[in-house]
Amino acid sequence: MNSPAEKGNIVPGIQPPTRGDRVPQSEPGFHVQSEDSAWFQHVVARTATAGTTAFAGDGATTARYPTTDQGSRRYDAGVAHAASGSVQDATYRLLGIPFVGTDHVFRLNNKRVEAFSGVAADLFALLSAGKAEEYRSEIYARRGTWPGQTWDPTWGGPVSIQEDGTVLAMRLLRLRKSTSTEDAST
Repeated sequence: MNSPAEKGNIVPGIQPPTRGDRVPQSEPGFHVQSEDSAWFQHVVARTATAGTTAFAGDGATTARYPTTDQGSRRYDAGVAHAASGSVQDATYRLLGIPFVGTDHVFRLNNKRVEAFSGVAADLFALLSAGKAEEYRSEIYARRGTWPGQTWDPTWGGPVSIQEDGTVLAMRLLRLRKSTSTEDAST
């Protein structure tokens, strides 16, 4: 998993079995044959890894995992996250675990809300170093060990940690007291 995925070329179409002398028309889709199974698993694992690093807002790390056909150049071009302008620049300790990722502030029902998306810091260090295989081994070893709590009183909001080490945390932001020189609408 640590090496780049080779470009594959699976011909589209799923051929149903013949019935007597009649050969049915192929169906839309892709049939991954056993000889392509290892390649397909490699591509899927690296694609999932790219999703994890993109969730944390790190475009440079994300660029190393997908193939060029999957858009690795898009991340090389400086796009760091699906949300425009975000970068992996935030760290928080949630439910006692250090995470790295990105955060955003938005309005929800006239309230200011902060959302943080990230990955456990030690797991992200593996991904940043190109150690996808080690990352996958570690998340499998940790299955069922992540906190079951969904509220972090220190953070001040709900926290959802997934089995792959990703986290999404949200909290209401307190309004700052405005000064005479600040716009009262902020």
